[in-house]
Amino acid sequence: MFVDGVFEGGGVKGVAFIGAIKCLEDNGYKFKKVAGTSAGAIIAALVSAGYTADEIKQIFFRQDFSLFQDKDIVQSIPVVGGILGLLSSKALYAGDYFEQWIENLLKIKGKTKFKDLLDGNEFKLKIIASDITRKDLLILPDDLSNYGIDPLDFDIAKAVRMSMSIPLYFKPVELIHKNGISYVVDGGILSNFPVWIFDVEGIPRWPTFGFKLQEPSPRKDIKNTRLKEYIMDIVNTMLEENEMRYIKNKDFVRTILIPTLGVNTTDFNITRSIKEKLYYSGYDAAKQFISQWDFKEYIIKYRM
Repeated sequence: MFVDGVFEGGGVKGVAFIGAIKCLEDNGYKFKKVAGTSAGAIIAALVSAGYTADEIKQIFFRQDFSLFQDKDIVQSIPVVGGILGLLSSKALYAGDYFEQWIENLLKIKGKTKFKDLLDGNEFKLKIIASDITRKDLLILPDDLSNYGIDPLDFDIAKAVRMSMSIPLYFKPVELIHKNGISYVVDGGILSNFPVWIFDVEGIPRWPTFGFKLQEPSPRKDIKNTRLKEYIMDIVNTMLEENEMRYIKNKDFVRTILIPTLGVNTTDFNITRSIKEKLYYSGYDAAKQFISQWDFKEYIIKYRM
């Protein structure tokens, strides 16, 4: 059965999505269209490019996430690099390693431009980012035409790089367009869980499943005074804010809630053991969800 998938942002916790995808594959589901924010954008891009859950798991489990914390010349200066990096490039880390990493993965599948992901007149992939210059949500590639940019020839890796640019953590991406320059950052600051993005009027041909990370509660209060830890507190609060209170029931019933086991968004040094636990947390959550899911019942109750 076809299904559209929408993946929430969540940094390294996105490993849990792989387990959920594997469970759906084991039960005969195939993704038609996918969308995502931040870490969810990474997963969505790989799925739309043709990677299976097993392939994505292999990629993520062999990847040292700490390499994503690359620094430019200024950020690398001992002791004061963090402060100078914030002043010069608005971030602690460069983010260049990540963009090259995702680009190489997409090249393997021959899917590097959005035109490679066209299904008729529709894009099979949508990436959520935030244009902080215009103070507006940016849906890629759809909204690029508003900037005078051809969506078809835009790099998927660049779009994902925009979506995962956690404010203050990774450099914002400069989007040069007909009216100047826009600074683009993590889509999570405006829409971390865009489960609505594939909704249509009337009865859908197939369901849309949301993949949402469920944070443990309550969390311990820890007072951090060092600059980096203080910034991470701000970032984690911003990106992990509990959106469940805002989700309507029609969206909640189609959402797979995945426990994150206390892992933070920016825990880039997580061990293989933690990755395994997140993976199986995702698998088990999806298994429980599909055991109760009834598409016909959903349509009757919410779409008719």
